[in-house]
Amino acid sequence: MKSYLLLGRLFPFEHIPDLEITTLTDHSEKTDAESVFVCIRGQRFDGHTLAPRAYERGCRIFVAEEPLHLPSDACVLLTNNSRKTLSELACTLWGDPSSKMHVIGITGTKGKTTTATMLAHILNSVGIPTGYIGTNGICYGSVERTTANTTPDPLTLQQTLYDMHRSGIRAVVMEVSSQGLMQSRVAGVQFGTVLFTNLYLDHVGTAEHPTFEHYRATKHTLFTDFASPNAVWNIDDPATPMMRLGCTALRNLTISGKEKRADYLAQNMRPLRDESGLYSLFRLIAEDKEIECRLRLLGEHNVYNALLAVAVANGVFQVPLHMAIDALEKLAIRGRAECIPLPSGALCVIDYAHNGESLRHLLSSLRVYQPSRLICLFGSVGERTQLRRRELGEVAAELADLSILTSDNPGTEDPMQIIDEIAAAFGNNRKAYIKIPDRSDAIRCAISMLRADDILVLAGKGHEEYQLIGREKLPFSEKEIIRDILEGDPILLPK
Repeated sequence: MKSYLLLGRLFPFEHIPDLEITTLTDHSEKTDAESVFVCIRGQRFDGHTLAPRAYERGCRIFVAEEPLHLPSDACVLLTNNSRKTLSELACTLWGDPSSKMHVIGITGTKGKTTTATMLAHILNSVGIPTGYIGTNGICYGSVERTTANTTPDPLTLQQTLYDMHRSGIRAVVMEVSSQGLMQSRVAGVQFGTVLFTNLYLDHVGTAEHPTFEHYRATKHTLFTDFASPNAVWNIDDPATPMMRLGCTALRNLTISGKEKRADYLAQNMRPLRDESGLYSLFRLIAEDKEIECRLRLLGEHNVYNALLAVAVANGVFQVPLHMAIDALEKLAIRGRAECIPLPSGALCVIDYAHNGESLRHLLSSLRVYQPSRLICLFGSVGERTQLRRRELGEVAAELADLSILTSDNPGTEDPMQIIDEIAAAFGNNRKAYIKIPDRSDAIRCAISMLRADDILVLAGKGHEEYQLIGREKLPFSEKEIIRDILEGDPILLPK
């Protein structure tokens, strides 16, 4: 591959040496004589300072935001945004794979994973080969693998899209996080449809967005900067009017649980609990039809997620409504209100809720099922905003009968310091919580105290199968821990 094929879209050809380029990277230790090294400023390292190391390894083409002090045979291509340029170069390197499939980008504070999983399931079930990229990893065909971020880095993303297209995938449902947008990971992606779930205060802190306004504006760029022809909106969310400003989509579809003018409307939402788990019932009204629906997920927020998925499947891909609903009624999502029923009548619910608003939705939804006691086991991730810890504590103090405060990816922070900051939100009500820093021990304690009709919530980890302790990523599966605990007590074994 000649260098101009990779770089010609972004830089004048005459400034580029006629070298054979096979590798694009932002890691200096992965460079060689056939590489382009893109200097990225990160939180821990500035790639500009590593350019000499890349040169030593044979690299001669560099992309940077400032002049580099390198020998004269180095070609330094200046850009005002190295992250965006890296993404655009990755698109070119892999042949713009997103232009050859229908890519659906989903953003919002909550519901991205569930909505994306629902939509991919519907499309696959009706014979449209569909891939998924998001919090639960990368899935297409028989391929399943984890990702470090909800929205992968641009090199991983573009190669994944390329591999998907080569394997026959026709549609891709992708979660687009605010970090992914802020760091230009999806620059150059051609979205056929963009979708807005909702917006709440989250991801504001020194390592994330400086203000809520910045967070909101970053989300907004998915609808203004990518010229998608289709957009789907939750019109019950107060942020939707702002998100729609500047959106040029030719087709705009709306969903609601309140507004009869919506294209897809849910009415008569209600809960159901039986011996197999928890369900949400509702009536879907669309295309002058009314269809009764039964989801294996709980809460009104999941009804909204289902509406969004159906709106794309039916309104954009022309999947008949009854086929979309049939597919959804068979779907259970790993780590999203995932139920483990016990013969005693108690129930464990594993969920990814890891901020105040998502925990409030979860616990409020579970209250509707009238448990004898609602016990909530949770922690808060280390090296992130302390505001989240206070909000989690306030919600649990208000809605849970008992909270077990424990670890959730503490990283390099002291787990007890995080737990103490959560506990401060409980005020003087010390009987409402207990502290057990080891999450395995906390789960064992919680299981041992369950009685008939109790609901135990394991919040924060969801689909994750690891714990971040210090700088290590250690294997950790809540489902396996529960299985080990229950195998030691046959009375509690799931049916």
